[in-house]
Amino acid sequence: MLRIGLFLLTNIAVIAVASITLSLLGVGRYLDQTGNLDLQTLLIFCAVFGFTGSIISLLLSKFIAKKSMGVQLIERPRTADEQWLVDTVVELSQKAGIKTPEIGIFPARESNAFATGWNRNAALVAVSLGMLQRFDRDEVRAVLAHEIGHVANGDMITLSLIQGVVNTFVMFFARIIGHTVDRAILKNENGHGIGFYVTTFIAEMVLGILASMIVMAFSRYREYRADAAGAHLAGRGAMIRALQRLQAEVKAGAENPMPDGFKAFGISGGFKQQFGRLFASHPPLEDRIEALSRQA
Repeated sequence: MLRIGLFLLTNIAVIAVASITLSLLGVGRYLDQTGNLDLQTLLIFCAVFGFTGSIISLLLSKFIAKKSMGVQLIERPRTADEQWLVDTVVELSQKAGIKTPEIGIFPARESNAFATGWNRNAALVAVSLGMLQRFDRDEVRAVLAHEIGHVANGDMITLSLIQGVVNTFVMFFARIIGHTVDRAILKNENGHGIGFYVTTFIAEMVLGILASMIVMAFSRYREYRADAAGAHLAGRGAMIRALQRLQAEVKAGAENPMPDGFKAFGISGGFKQQFGRLFASHPPLEDRIEALSRQA
């Protein structure tokens, strides 16, 4: 999967399946009496179903994260490290002005952490066991502050809204392309033929991949904002050291333990040159360190 995570693929799959099913059932007629597209009706149709995938992904994000990452929630701290983790998240959450998220640890040797959830006051923050074991407490605190920054900034909701808008216009223009091919090239004048459905499906896939660049651009932007929030909550020096530690592990060849669908939510999403900057969910760590170093 080419750096376009499970979040994007889920959305593309949902809008594709929904649109094909609705078309086959004859739901959502957007041709006028002359056989031309009613663009206003088409836009409303696409908006309703364009937001379906992003909303489903958002509402299920915590459940999917817990299951796919094997997150063990800390309900009653059993060790000194767990108690420190809970106390730190509570402190940072209060400082950020949000309700304390659910707190968890996922069993991975590699260093990472993530935040997700449909609401800034109903979120989940989880950290890998490897990070807790190797990072010092100031560095872990900075990583947690970065994740709390994501929650406080409402990044999960904003990402879903942007994805919904992108889905809407992907569906909208795909149907215009399908209609044009059906009428102008295949010369079908009676409703929509098989050419419309095939062309629309292909156009949705192609436009969905291209439109993901917009979503990934916001994802990279939000990483800089979360780094700035982490620096504010935990100290700029600690935030820089945490990123430098992550950078050292990446250079040492440590693999990212997170499934593709949640790399966009972690502090370290990796940056593979073969996929290019346009499809990367995270900026290079060196760029993030430089951005923090330039801050007053």
